[in-house]
Amino acid sequence: MRIGLGLTAAIFLACATPHTLSSQQPASPTPSTDVTTTQPQKSETEPKPQVSTEDTVSTFKLRVNLVQVHVIVRDSAGKPVENLHKEDFQLYDNKKLQAITTFAIEDARSRRERTEAAAKTRLDNGETNNAQALVTVPERFIALTFDDVHLLISDVAPMRAAANGLINSLGPSDRVGVFTTSGVVTQDFTSDKELLKQALLKLMSRAHTGGHSGDCPNVSYDMAVEVKKGGNPISTSGTPDLTASAAFMVLYEQTLACAPGLTPQTVGSLVSSEVDAVFDEGEAENRNVYRELESVLRFLSSKPGERILLLASPGFPVAELHSQSSEFVDHANRSNIVINTIDARGLYTADLFGDISEPYAQPAQVAGQAAGVQLDIQTEKQFVLADFAYGTGGRFFHNSNDLEGGLKQLGIVPEISYVLGFSPQNEKMDGHFHTLKVTLTGKQKYAVQARRGYYAPKKVDDPQEAEMQEMQDALLSRDEIYDLAFTLQTQYFKTGDGGARLSVVSHIGLKDLRFRMADGKHYNELNIATVIFDDNGNYLTNGGKIVKLRLFDSAFEKWCSTGLTVKSGFELKPGKYLIRQVVRDSEGAQMAARNGIVVIPD
Repeated sequence: MRIGLGLTAAIFLACATPHTLSSQQPASPTPSTDVTTTQPQKSETEPKPQVSTEDTVSTFKLRVNLVQVHVIVRDSAGKPVENLHKEDFQLYDNKKLQAITTFAIEDARSRRERTEAAAKTRLDNGETNNAQALVTVPERFIALTFDDVHLLISDVAPMRAAANGLINSLGPSDRVGVFTTSGVVTQDFTSDKELLKQALLKLMSRAHTGGHSGDCPNVSYDMAVEVKKGGNPISTSGTPDLTASAAFMVLYEQTLACAPGLTPQTVGSLVSSEVDAVFDEGEAENRNVYRELESVLRFLSSKPGERILLLASPGFPVAELHSQSSEFVDHANRSNIVINTIDARGLYTADLFGDISEPYAQPAQVAGQAAGVQLDIQTEKQFVLADFAYGTGGRFFHNSNDLEGGLKQLGIVPEISYVLGFSPQNEKMDGHFHTLKVTLTGKQKYAVQARRGYYAPKKVDDPQEAEMQEMQDALLSRDEIYDLAFTLQTQYFKTGDGGARLSVVSHIGLKDLRFRMADGKHYNELNIATVIFDDNGNYLTNGGKIVKLRLFDSAFEKWCSTGLTVKSGFELKPGKYLIRQVVRDSEGAQMAARNGIVVIPD
């Protein structure tokens, strides 16, 4: 999602301190494109400071991004470990130890305090609405995704029951969407548990390449993949050569048994052609799976807050789609999305002796080979789930029939987590992937869960585009940034048509900004972006402005003591809204971000 920053805002330069904002006169409900400035007291002979909002091309400096790593530490029983400090962690970037410059603890208390701080941004004639304190905003978005293309019929009912248990345990700040790799089931993110359960009722197996009982030869996609690993197993005479894979020999002997009238040469050609057809069909099917997973990722990446793609699947072979698998993990990492996976088979054991419903008996001479092939398939199908999870700092739940417990572990907010931050030193802006590793300084045998890595900023020819991308990433986060002195306050005013006009008032301190001197003036520019989301985290609208500051010495000192006040207006209907605002300056490339909550009653 691209967020434009072109909505006009009304701008005031005033000597008001942040606590006097509530006494300002309400803005007109009619949007205005005028720019108004109120200057500090000065003599008539003193030159005026220049404040401009004209859209011109500017040169922006890229800031050194603060890389934040969310870490969960669990003991041998799987419970999160409390009471850890910054000194307990070591963080490595490409195997180089980094200095941890910021440290925070995420727990129930910190989440409550963050929500309360956002609620206090609301002004209602100088008082905070009591209903505001009861509002919880979405903090975690879980894309509950079922791989119905590979799920067997026997997998569906247990996964549906487990997912219902997960939904029942959701907290007020959780938002869940239900999706499938076939694209048939799509339920937008919501906190409505009944709506989510209705979506689960539509879940069913849509597998097409699992083999068909009674076919001769009966070739599944999994078996076709195993055959392909051995290359072309047919000799010039049409019979299997010595390099034939065990999977091919199993299919070959099975076909001889179920079609005794065929010559060995015909059987070899029949098996080979069927393997090719099933393999091509399965690869095409899996390409569609990756496309649907990418679609879920794109949708999830537009949500503000912590984002998890929870994939329930029995697994599937990567086969020749290595690039699609790698690109999927890369996309998740670039979007700061964690992929958690669960093996829908539970505690799975391969059927080494064949299906009793099959009309053709397993030939005794390949029974051992068939068992080995089935074990290989069982093991290799889970590799893709492990790669998705471990490649994004997620968790892979497998070898357990406690599917409900597994989903809860993968989807519920942990009781406590730690946020480590560091600024990469001498980082090359090449866009390359950097591996991250978090360890504990002690010798405790705890499990540490963290993201696998991050991508370094990529040098671009257009600095404005780089700045826009950085601000967009900040807008879609819930983390607050404190590079600048910045306060956010909101207030709404009912209009005659049943709607309301929301005013977002921001006060930005200029004292700590770095200005560039030229022609006797102090130069800087502020890029201010505001995004409004609804109660389920859906993007609604946005506004922004680039404020150009060209201040003479005398005015510069006064503005540094009073700061800058920016007021933006939005037309909204009654409802609950999350406001996210980001401010960035051009000269120091410093950034600040705040959250606000507004409830507009009917």
